[in-house]
Amino acid sequence: MASEENNTVATPVAPFKYSNRVILKTILGRDDSGLGLVGQKFVIGGWVKSSREVRKEHEPSPSDDGVALTGQKDVSCAEILQSRIPFFRSIMRVLGASNYPVREKLGSVISKPPLPSVAYLQVSDGSCVASLQVLVDSAISPLSQLMLAGTCILAEGVLKQPSVPGKYVIQLEVEKILYVGMVDQNNYPLSKKRIPLGTLRDCSHLRPRTTTVASVMRICNALTFATHTFFHNHGFLYVQVPTITTTDSEGFSEKFHVTTLFSTADKKEPNAIADWGVSLEAVQAAIKEKSNVVEELKRSESNKEALVAAVQDLRKTNELASQLEARGKSTLGTSLKADKADFSNEFFSRPSYLTVSGHLHLESYACALGNVYSFGPRFRADKSESAKHVAEMWKVELEMAFSQLEDVMNCADDYLKFLCKWVLEKCSDDMKFVSNRIEKTIVDRLQSMTSSSFEKISYTKAVEDLKVVTVKTFEVKIDWGVALTEEHVSYLADEIYKKPVIIYDYPKEIKPFYVRLNGDGRTVAAFDMVVPMVGTLISGSQNEERIDMLNTRIKELGLPTEQYEWYLDLRRHGTVKHSGFSLGFDAMVLLATGLTNVRDVIPFPRSHGKANN
Repeated sequence: MASEENNTVATPVAPFKYSNRVILKTILGRDDSGLGLVGQKFVIGGWVKSSREVRKEHEPSPSDDGVALTGQKDVSCAEILQSRIPFFRSIMRVLGASNYPVREKLGSVISKPPLPSVAYLQVSDGSCVASLQVLVDSAISPLSQLMLAGTCILAEGVLKQPSVPGKYVIQLEVEKILYVGMVDQNNYPLSKKRIPLGTLRDCSHLRPRTTTVASVMRICNALTFATHTFFHNHGFLYVQVPTITTTDSEGFSEKFHVTTLFSTADKKEPNAIADWGVSLEAVQAAIKEKSNVVEELKRSESNKEALVAAVQDLRKTNELASQLEARGKSTLGTSLKADKADFSNEFFSRPSYLTVSGHLHLESYACALGNVYSFGPRFRADKSESAKHVAEMWKVELEMAFSQLEDVMNCADDYLKFLCKWVLEKCSDDMKFVSNRIEKTIVDRLQSMTSSSFEKISYTKAVEDLKVVTVKTFEVKIDWGVALTEEHVSYLADEIYKKPVIIYDYPKEIKPFYVRLNGDGRTVAAFDMVVPMVGTLISGSQNEERIDMLNTRIKELGLPTEQYEWYLDLRRHGTVKHSGFSLGFDAMVLLATGLTNVRDVIPFPRSHGKANN
């Protein structure tokens, strides 16, 4: 009766516009968890997270009691009990003897057909944390095809309340299976429960099917939408900056060079080491196999002579690989040197790079449109193994005309608080899961950041604070003029102030050339926002609008002036005071989820030596 009343007031749930299925979030995300939709028919699709099979009660047919036993010479006592007395037959089934062969006729034995059963599948389509319990009768579909974790199904059925109260308040009782995407059980990497995040990085194409990674991606999606909402609400225009640039945006960063000369060299020398009679790829494959043999022998510790021989063999193979690699580079280098003198043979006719920052390009649009922002990938060729840095990271960058350092620091403060509040309000279920699974204090931390004020200190004050610390020895000795490391700034936020800290007015030597020089001639109008447990999240500055000062800085750093002529033009023609900042978006996802390694929040992370997909 209760379900009928719920059904009369239930808001209709429409199928997804571009397919005939209903997205599970529209059912499970309701205030009543879908209870008001009981009795309605839906088509759902998703992937099986887990499953269990339950046997139905066997109903004996009339022929069971009519089995002729007279004259049988090899009829067991158990068979007599099973065939003659239903009560004992039920007992034998409970004891595991339900499939005992039964005689249908004298002298013949047949196996009883498998008992009918029901599969309980927990199905997720990625739209929310919760999964839907789906019941499939063995009469509808072979259950062995449906029950393996990772199996994709599209099913039509009716929502009902479980007959026995439990974890699920509703379930879909399937009337028709429309599609099954089966799983290769032996090779599916997510068949085990609770796989470590580090292991999941090796199968980044499948890991979004895990509840943890799916939640992280939904939070990431919410932060993306919040970013665009914040800037739209404050009158910023979205501008796409180039991924390929001829300008070193910071003047001292490690960059990825963009070139077509390698493909040209490949055409000239299709097989630079063919005359060796072996390819580098084949040798590298052999190294991998030989390394596995060595590791096996080390583990067994049973044959030391074999281990010594295997190690020597591996060493010789590594030497061969080094020689092949050196010869290949030498041949390619000759071709590159020949072309390098004349960049007219290059695709862009001059040195080009993957962009490290979009700040300089954004400035040109800020000087015309006022307030602009960009959101996209930025690249650094550092070979760092840090958990906070990879080769390709996404950044939010903005520039504001007619603004100074204090203005941009206030904007950064408002933006970060807006993101924290947004994710708490829009991702409550995912945040509940994250706090249970990853970081118990994450919700409290984000709530605190939305309501508390941030500490603002100068670089000089930060150095003074760190110099008096006696309970810890820093790897890099702190002194005025030294670049603050992540260890330094994290100690300020985590231990001294215990809240976000904005550090401003840095020595000019440790900030990019374009940052505005302060009146003291020693410091520049730059700032960093440091957040507890994460580190530096936002970096920004007021940029130098005075062309003479900018020219001086370019010369001091020995930068190629011709690279920045277009940038200097902005100072020659209608210059304006302006400022901006960049937020490491992937670091922001770390802050929102409580994770500690940026590789776990990037869909397909690229780092030194690793770009598998």
